[in-house]
Amino acid sequence: MTASSSFFVDRSGARAPDLDLWPSIVIPKESIDAEVERLASIERPADGFRRSLIVHPRSTDPGLGLAPGIRVSLDVLLPGERTSPVRHNSTLVNFCIRGGGTSITGGRRIDFATHDVWNTPSMAAYVYENDTDAVQVRLTYSNAALLERMNVHVVEHDLPASAADEGAVDESRPRESNDANPFGTFALDGGAYLMPYEQLINPDVVPSATLHWPWEKVKEHLDRLASLGQSYRGRRLYLLYNPSTGHTNGTTNNFFATMTIRPAKIVDRPHRHTAAAINYYFAGSGYSTVEGRRVDWKAGDLMLSAPGWAIHNHASNDEPVYELTIQDSPLNIAMQSLLWQENLAQPLAVLGAQTGFATNRETVGATR
Repeated sequence: MTASSSFFVDRSGARAPDLDLWPSIVIPKESIDAEVERLASIERPADGFRRSLIVHPRSTDPGLGLAPGIRVSLDVLLPGERTSPVRHNSTLVNFCIRGGGTSITGGRRIDFATHDVWNTPSMAAYVYENDTDAVQVRLTYSNAALLERMNVHVVEHDLPASAADEGAVDESRPRESNDANPFGTFALDGGAYLMPYEQLINPDVVPSATLHWPWEKVKEHLDRLASLGQSYRGRRLYLLYNPSTGHTNGTTNNFFATMTIRPAKIVDRPHRHTAAAINYYFAGSGYSTVEGRRVDWKAGDLMLSAPGWAIHNHASNDEPVYELTIQDSPLNIAMQSLLWQENLAQPLAVLGAQTGFATNRETVGATR
């Protein structure tokens, strides 16, 4: 018998569909370089943003992205150019892959160089400047694709020219402390609580600042991990950690960004996680095996390296590899959906809700 009206879809007795993972793809350096040249050659847009989205063939509007919910854009700024201020409720991880310049976000000025990373918080007005003599090229990672799919991506253009120079927090509206609120949250039985509307609409504030991870400083610490030998059971990386993300271990509340060094001829153990991963390789070469398919890559390539829950591992060739990885792990931790299987012979864990995994670093050495 069919459903009683157009409002219902009968799924009685139906099982959840199998995962339909997007295939791993590589956007080669040559294609990126050609698009940079094209963007540099066009007439300057009115807002100054010379931008192309990098889109997976499986992606559709609304929410174009390189992975479901993850948007990556290629951004170019010529010497002397400056973008118009803009703000939105999506958050960004910014990564400079060529040249340098300045970012002004919510009153904070960041002078960045090649391979520096910085974040852009929600609703913080920002501009980019190229005050150098070379073309500036950035990869920008955004959760705009997810918000567009939810139909809630709010973007404000036509801001005053000085908007990015102003602080990100509006101090003109006083906030009542929850501690002083007489209508407090109170317990029922068995760990359940009731919270009144007065607290629902005024949650505790966790300030989110614009942070900067200069590659020069990150590399100094990262290179020390090269001394971890072949017997190390882990990945030689550092998370670019934003303390405001708390136990979700993020760079933004949606993404983490990690910098990895992969010494020559290192082969990772296969593993999988429900967070999607996107790698940009900026030194060395190697290959990945994703769902049984080998994919080769080199410096300057961008790769959807781990579609969510795909079994994968990575290996370096004859020279060390440096890479930036973006994953939507913090979002999945917040949703209690981050399944992680570090060893395929062992059970999975719900990271953030269950105890995770350990490495053998204490026995193989390498300090900070």
